[in-house]
Amino acid sequence: MAAGEGVRLRPLTSTRPKPMLPVAGKPILEWDLEALDCVGVKNVYIVVGYKADVIRSYFGDRFRGMKLHYLIQREQLGTGDAVATAAGKIKGEFIVMNGDLFITRSFISTFIKEHKKGRQPASMSLVKVKDPSSYGIVELKGKKVASLVEKPSTPKSNLANAGVYVFDSKIFKILEKLERSPRGEYELTDAIVKMIAETKVMGFECTQGQWIDVGLPWNLLDANEIVMKVIPLKKSKKARIERNAVLKGDVAVGDGTLVKSGAYIEGPVYIGKDCVIGPNCFIRPYTAIMDGCRVGNAVEIKNSIIMSATHIGHLSYVGDSIIGEGCNFGAGTLVANLRFDGDDVKIEVKNQMVKSGRRKFGCLMGDNVKTGINVSIMPGRSIYPGVCVEAASVVKNTLYSE
Repeated sequence: MAAGEGVRLRPLTSTRPKPMLPVAGKPILEWDLEALDCVGVKNVYIVVGYKADVIRSYFGDRFRGMKLHYLIQREQLGTGDAVATAAGKIKGEFIVMNGDLFITRSFISTFIKEHKKGRQPASMSLVKVKDPSSYGIVELKGKKVASLVEKPSTPKSNLANAGVYVFDSKIFKILEKLERSPRGEYELTDAIVKMIAETKVMGFECTQGQWIDVGLPWNLLDANEIVMKVIPLKKSKKARIERNAVLKGDVAVGDGTLVKSGAYIEGPVYIGKDCVIGPNCFIRPYTAIMDGCRVGNAVEIKNSIIMSATHIGHLSYVGDSIIGEGCNFGAGTLVANLRFDGDDVKIEVKNQMVKSGRRKFGCLMGDNVKTGINVSIMPGRSIYPGVCVEAASVVKNTLYSE
């Protein structure tokens, strides 16, 4: 299911669907497809809608050993409606998963093994969470799902619906009879509640591998850090590393990238293809720099995601930030990432300022933003695609596109 925009992740999703946001150098959806390929899936039906062309143009019709089929959800009418687009196209058992979840091979293979043992028409993957009131919470009796309640005020467990399921074709008949929820959508969880009442739905806690729900902007940085701690990072033989450049720890450097003298890169760090890094810059851990980027002299970047074809001009600082594609930082652009009072940084989410739970957070910058020289950006600010920030200005509030 990859049809939604991800409103809470604007301005990053103003130009791309949420599953195409990058984690450790690859879109979330690519990580998910790799996991499916590793467990032997041969056909994948991707439900697309918002910015569908971004997904189609990136993946095409095949990925590794799998054939990709695209199903159009013309209106975003909920997860139940998304699954219903596959009616008549799939027979027997099939996996359903949210395209904005980061999962690994171990997670999904463990879940499938447990499902096969259960021998029931439906299974749900479950994970333990710290804040049950923010998730769909499952109550188990043995391995059988006794109840599923969305964001309960008095949760009966801390086992959350992880958004990966196995169904058989019976689910489509239930979806046909669904009514809209109070928010006007057809919810897959409502169909599961009906299945719980009519038949057996199994629930399995998945403790192997990684599962990350990227629902809010800071979750993307969390995911980037978690993944970079565990995946192997390697330098390409076609990368050029000049003398007196220091690469410490795990550092991936892509084909055609030049790392100039005096650059100090402290891993884990991912650097894509055809980049120019340095001279005399400092790239700190958990930074991911995508293809075609340039990082100038005396630049420092820390714990950030820099998307493709972005140029960070000399004498600039970027910390704990997510920067879109095709941006250009004028010399001396500084992104502040720490409040004076030490409180959690607040970020605008759906027109409301929300505490991120992070003491340090920089900015969210959409695609094709340009800053003049000596621009300062305050912690937690959002800048929408295409904005030009005047030289020597201080960004204290959200900047929207015209």
